[in-house]
Amino acid sequence: MKHLPNILSGFRIALVPLFVAVWRLGGEYGRLWAAGIFLLAAVTDFLDGYLARKYHYITNLGKILDPAGDKLMTLAMVLCLSLDGIIPGWIFWFYLVKEGLMAAGGLFVRAAGVKDVPPSNFVGKTATFVLFCTGAALMIFKMPPAAARALMVLAVLVSLAALLSYVPSLLALLKKRRAEN
Repeated sequence: MKHLPNILSGFRIALVPLFVAVWRLGGEYGRLWAAGIFLLAAVTDFLDGYLARKYHYITNLGKILDPAGDKLMTLAMVLCLSLDGIIPGWIFWFYLVKEGLMAAGGLFVRAAGVKDVPPSNFVGKTATFVLFCTGAALMIFKMPPAAARALMVLAVLVSLAALLSYVPSLLALLKKRRAEN
């Protein structure tokens, strides 16, 4: 039971190539089947976090696997939506750069000798929720292009706020590390 949250995160990561394959090769109902896979990934995201918090199964591996699963699935979703012209391509590039900056920040902190992984915060969880809901809506419902863009711009703004919200956490970890030396 102790490892169930990490197993769920690993399962979510394994769903990413299946999601892309079903989206790209699924034929007439590919978008709906892909949406089902995407929603299954969202459920595992909620469930692994709930179990980890409720039963105190939070691990450093889980702090890496959980967001990695989120990021890989959301990047795959945004890529598929942009390749099919449902959303503008710049949105994919925004998310790719955002996730790259977050990964670089984490690596920088690790290189500075910080062993802790910054925990997720409310803004980050909200951004993930908004992006998951937006992605699911865009996969399930055929929307006018302006509505699809408006939804994704909202998701981009919340994601930008999430990116900025992690800066104080990273700085606090660096300050704590300097104080220990």
